[in-house]
Amino acid sequence: MKIFYKNSIYIIILIILSIISIQIGVKDFSIIGALFNNKEDVFLATISRLPRLLAIIITGAGLSIAGLIMQTITNNKFVSPSTAGTMEWCRLGILISMLFFGGEHKLVKILSAFIIALIGNCLFMLILRNIKLKNSLMVPLIGMMLGSVVSSITSFIAYKYDIIQNLSSWLQGNFSTILKGNYEILYFGIPVAIIAYIYANKFTIASMGEEFSINLGVNYQKTVTIGLVLISFITSLIVVTIGSIPFVGLIIPNIISMTKGDKIKNTIFDIAMLGSIFVLVCDIIGRLIIYPYEVSVSTIISILGSAIFLFILFKKEK
Repeated sequence: MKIFYKNSIYIIILIILSIISIQIGVKDFSIIGALFNNKEDVFLATISRLPRLLAIIITGAGLSIAGLIMQTITNNKFVSPSTAGTMEWCRLGILISMLFFGGEHKLVKILSAFIIALIGNCLFMLILRNIKLKNSLMVPLIGMMLGSVVSSITSFIAYKYDIIQNLSSWLQGNFSTILKGNYEILYFGIPVAIIAYIYANKFTIASMGEEFSINLGVNYQKTVTIGLVLISFITSLIVVTIGSIPFVGLIIPNIISMTKGDKIKNTIFDIAMLGSIFVLVCDIIGRLIIYPYEVSVSTIISILGSAIFLFILFKKEK
């Protein structure tokens, strides 16, 4: 009953924020008009407002779940797609697709970003496995250093072939360009959440180490590989469709783990919902702060996310 009550609160908050979000825009819009088949309102809802809302919800949930999986399999609370260099590897993958395949089709970009991100994540895990680190903060620092190197290589190649402007659209996450027909690929993120839930217990066991996992009959390498595939896939979907969004996969799992623990099966719904709510709140702020203009959602998330992360850091130190 208590779990149902908490879940209901998340859903109610998400619904209220969704109603607020769907009404914000330069063009006047009425939900009642859309419900009663007003042509202009229905057109605006189906072409722009609903696609944007759904993209925000999936992005928030997807990045939060990716962060949860990464923190679990690395057994480190400071790791996420943004601190492990996954997003930088995705941008390198996008660059490769533009150079060799023209980058016209979104699926080609996603496939290229996914493959390169997976290679990058495997390299990150290999480095962690071969270096003994006494301080847990060193793990994300290694990831960010690796990400910076990859980002520099990507920028150098982009400048050399004069495609830096084309690549810059993936540097910051932005939902303003989301319309019907260019976001639906994000729906592939939903099966990722389902698979993550199915493998939840195995991810939790894998976080305790290879020897412990083998003793409990869990294939450690297979479980970690599945985790890396899920992280790389959802991150590539989001980076190609929306752009880079920091902090979500880092702070949301930490907030929930402070109250509900680290067992994935018990926290994955809360993390997905809170991630969606957080990104939606940031998007609403970005659209209202200098209305009718917009501030990119990644800028708002960077400001709020860094403040929340510092709070979590100091709280853990105490």
